[in-house]
Amino acid sequence: MQNPVLLESPHFLSYPWPTRSLSLASQPYVLAIASLPAHYATASSTPSNTIEIYDKASLLHIQSLGGHETAITSLKTVESIAGFSRQSLVSSGHDGSVKVWDDRSNSHSIKMTNLGKSNALLCCDISPDGFTVAAGTDLQGDDANILFWDLRQPATPLRTHGSTHSDDVTVLQFAPNNVLLSASADGLLCLSDAAEDDEDEAVQQVANWGCSVSQAGFMASSSMSPQIWASSDMETFSTWSNELDPLQSVDIRAPSVHNRNCTWVTDYLVTCTSQPNGDLAVFTGSNEGDIALLSNSDLSTQNSPWLLHKIWSNGHAGVVRSLLWDENNQVLLTGGEDGKINSWSLRSASEDGMDIDTSPRKRNMDWEDDREEGKRFRTY
Repeated sequence: MQNPVLLESPHFLSYPWPTRSLSLASQPYVLAIASLPAHYATASSTPSNTIEIYDKASLLHIQSLGGHETAITSLKTVESIAGFSRQSLVSSGHDGSVKVWDDRSNSHSIKMTNLGKSNALLCCDISPDGFTVAAGTDLQGDDANILFWDLRQPATPLRTHGSTHSDDVTVLQFAPNNVLLSASADGLLCLSDAAEDDEDEAVQQVANWGCSVSQAGFMASSSMSPQIWASSDMETFSTWSNELDPLQSVDIRAPSVHNRNCTWVTDYLVTCTSQPNGDLAVFTGSNEGDIALLSNSDLSTQNSPWLLHKIWSNGHAGVVRSLLWDENNQVLLTGGEDGKINSWSLRSASEDGMDIDTSPRKRNMDWEDDREEGKRFRTY
């Protein structure tokens, strides 16, 4: 099979240093980053296992939330909780709980547990209406479960799906109409009806990728385009139709650029962000701590070319573990194994003599409309 091609975008732009940088005292891994209206939230690794809140403009530390008794496994922002439209933080942990946080009281407002069970929860999500919580467990014995709670009755799960997956449940993400995407170390991606008590009736589509799935998500695209992306522990990347038919599967490390202006070689995938216009922003990293933004013009075919749009460099010393694209403020926030949190602003490029298009434009990462010119990465 021919390796996919990576081409430098005509509007390629490099950011040679972060706008702001924060080094955490104990140098924990920064595992996850989420956004609130005025603040960023980060989840740190052992030994702190805390959730830290920072001012968006300055990165000044605002407060600490207790986090979990043991390792935090996911942190995300949801738009609605139990019928109330208010952005809230939700986290899961190895302590077997899902917590909804109230940053006004420095504590969680709702805590969901499975009393009498010790399974670590590896992922979680909340349905768009804000009433149903789903969490995936690790494998203990023969059991790897998806637990469902009604937020109004958090003391015990409403239902349990125990046969959808046979290994650690690593990904859960809701779509409208209670459709739940799940993925697992067993190599399966599944689409299920989260409101169905009978698990055999609940599972709608199943695909076997044949490798441990570490990340996956829905894409904002038309019904005729790929709907789901996934990545594996082996740094492979794939796309799937809305019926989980396989479309593209590539080693994300294979596309590379080597020319007189720029060199980029991917070592791992950081994450992907679906854009409202249907594009998928694919963020990759190097072992030296640099980050690149890639895209693919046709994710429904195997050998369509990739484009390199932007590179952020000299911010981290080592692997980048977390990333958040703040579209409203045009800021990229990154966290690494070096215990650093970096803020990168597109507007900061002017400080390096780069021209910025200041005319009004859509607040998504519409890279082909980005008319910035600037220094190249690793010029020769």
